[in-house]
Amino acid sequence: MSPEGGQQQQQQPRPRARGDRRPKRRTRRKETYSVYIYKVLKQVHPDTGISSKAMSIMNSFVNDVFEQLAGEAARLAQYLGRSTLTSREVQTAVRLLLPGELAKHAVSEGTKAVTKYTSSK
Repeated sequence: MSPEGGQQQQQQPRPRARGDRRPKRRTRRKETYSVYIYKVLKQVHPDTGISSKAMSIMNSFVNDVFEQLAGEAARLAQYLGRSTLTSREVQTAVRLLLPGELAKHAVSEGTKAVTKYTSSK
């Protein structure tokens, strides 16, 4: 038995002073492709807008295509016994996953982007 007679004292929370404020919780920022989707939309159709629901659908679509391409490229690298994804694996994944003319355009745009990046280094 404890010397206090068996009763435990509970600490009361101290009253908050006027300037003593609880720090506000920061909401976690969601990373989306919405800015880029909007920029491309304005390039193609300058006078057309997009609703938030349509933007959400487009964002899901881009995430889905990205995951499929990354998964296929990773599988190709694994088959070759490599641990690094190169532009070659990504290009092959694009050719495997995207249909016909879309794959050709994607490959040419990707090649153009890689060339621009390497020349700026």
